[in-house]
Amino acid sequence: MNRLGEKLLSAFEPGVPSIGILWLDLPALTAHARDIAKENEHVSAELKYLVAQGMLREEAGKFARTEDGRLAVAGPRALTLYTRKGCHLCEELKTQIAPLISRFGSHLREVNIDADPVLRARYNEEVPVLFLGPRKVAKFKVDLAQLRRQLENAG
Repeated sequence: MNRLGEKLLSAFEPGVPSIGILWLDLPALTAHARDIAKENEHVSAELKYLVAQGMLREEAGKFARTEDGRLAVAGPRALTLYTRKGCHLCEELKTQIAPLISRFGSHLREVNIDADPVLRARYNEEVPVLFLGPRKVAKFKVDLAQLRRQLENAG
């Protein structure tokens, strides 16, 4: 992914002036990426590309980042756990990885797949699914020694 794409996807992160806004329009995204793209045409072309790649979705001229877009710019030690309510394997995995999260200063983001039709279709029979940064590292069960090595190498 190029720098402009990363910058546009990062506009949806907490701490960016647009905090709390799910949908951003072209002027807001252009302002956020002004240091990289001086012209709206560059931003528009990149937004179209990100929509085609499934990293953003567009509705009525506004854009929202998809879960794939969030994963694309996730930090190297960011952990994402795709889960669903009442999943005992999900709770077990979360308990198992808690010491590693603490040890490596990672952050765990839990995502309920039933709240997103795309994620439900993708992971319905696979939860729990664990990602480290943008990479899937486990489903159903986690190899803690392997995850520890991956977190060490991610630093």
